[in-house]
Amino acid sequence: MSLAVVRSRAPASGRAPEVTVEVHLANGLPSFSIVGLPDLEVRESRERVRAALQNCGFDFPVRRITVNLAPADLPKESGRFDLPIALGILAASGQIPVESLLHREFAGELSLTGALRPMRGAFAMACGTARSAAAGDTSAECMATRAPPHRNPQLYLPAASAAEAALVPGVDVYGASDLPSLCAHLADAPEARLYPVAAPDLAQFTPAAVPDMGDVIGQRGARRALEVAAAGGHHVLLIGPPGAGKSMLAARLPGLLPPMTDDEALSSAALLSASRTGFSPSQWRRRPFRAPHHSSSAAALVGGRNPPQPGEITLAHLGVLFLDEFPEFDRDVLETLREPLEAGRITISRAALQADFPAACQLLAAMNPCPCGWRGDPNGRCRCTPEIAARYLRKLSGPLLDRIDIQLEVPALTSAELSARSNAVGETSAVIASRVNAARERQVARQGKTNRELSGKEVDAVCRPDTAGEALLREAGERFGWSARAYYRVLKVARTIADLAGTSMPSAAQVGEAVQYRRAFGSG
Repeated sequence: MSLAVVRSRAPASGRAPEVTVEVHLANGLPSFSIVGLPDLEVRESRERVRAALQNCGFDFPVRRITVNLAPADLPKESGRFDLPIALGILAASGQIPVESLLHREFAGELSLTGALRPMRGAFAMACGTARSAAAGDTSAECMATRAPPHRNPQLYLPAASAAEAALVPGVDVYGASDLPSLCAHLADAPEARLYPVAAPDLAQFTPAAVPDMGDVIGQRGARRALEVAAAGGHHVLLIGPPGAGKSMLAARLPGLLPPMTDDEALSSAALLSASRTGFSPSQWRRRPFRAPHHSSSAAALVGGRNPPQPGEITLAHLGVLFLDEFPEFDRDVLETLREPLEAGRITISRAALQADFPAACQLLAAMNPCPCGWRGDPNGRCRCTPEIAARYLRKLSGPLLDRIDIQLEVPALTSAELSARSNAVGETSAVIASRVNAARERQVARQGKTNRELSGKEVDAVCRPDTAGEALLREAGERFGWSARAYYRVLKVARTIADLAGTSMPSAAQVGEAVQYRRAFGSG
């Protein structure tokens, strides 16, 4: 047979769409062509595949070889198509059974010796395979052969990448070290039989220690604000002088967040797996904490390139995006955050392609009150004029600040607080997280989402305070000139404070606390 079809997947947006690798051998002058919108990495696979087949003792057909990567309008990148192309050539030339490729998916980069190298996106590929199986296998090969699919879909990957893919339930993942051993398995050689890889024992991975809130000296107001933010998923801006502990507090927010559900863990891991960052089993069920430098471009922060790639806001999906030195980011870069912070998603459009990425992360930003950082210092260390300080704050636009629920001043620690640090025992992250979990459970039971995600009608239904709280909120809104968005965000924060307290309706005291969290800039 001169035609073979092999199934694989592309590392696109964490979705890993299916790619059909068609290999055709024809008479004519020897050539090797790859079509189907391949990038440079994929086109270079011709040389890797040729050398790998020859060095492994297989015959490389001296014929006209055409490889089609379908669908043709989907950009193909990375060296993961080396393995399916090599298997397609071997099957089309009769060196391995064509039937052995049915109902199986393959991916992996080949070395010139035929060894299979580790690849990124293994977890995302396994997720895509599981989704296709759950939706029903409607591939052309399954319809043509009318053969029943395997109980679980079979996925063949490099041995070094199989462990992370095995975390995905409902997929039988096989790891191969090199091309000859995989071909022997496909030919049913008893001595070369491969078996599904067991999901790794996560206990063997030592995760990085999560910073504990108990290490923070003082800053009771900031600690309380982070507890409220963690309970409701609210965005936070910390404003204070150098050394006040803003970055220290930010690093402890992930330790306050509730554990990930199974669906959340799969979604986050798939995005990390398909990115340049990669995914490790030690990151399983750990909420991401991304802290890009303030020199980051808009493409790095929200996504870009062609084809579109996810940015930091997507890699922080279901976790925390920490932007230190907030005003030092380019203003145009910060403005790109406005829509995804509101919608929890971002769409990157190019002339021939559009990609939709999730971006439901929690923004945590930190900044100094002025360029030198000492504005308001009682010792008079600030040398910034009012005009310079105002210009510095104007780097943050009103619409962007409007989307940040909690804007809190973090004062510098006094000498008395520092000297008493050995006697200061603050609450640990575990104690605070228990209250946060209880508040989150109330929100999910009541509305199925966090308070930050509530729509306008839902806010009216579940966040309305008592009579005294309503009067206080109206007075504050008029005094500070809040927009409708700011008004509703204060209501959401008040609802979260009530959830932490276990009350059915926000009281005037709880509304007052929520109002205090929007006074750092004097208004909403």
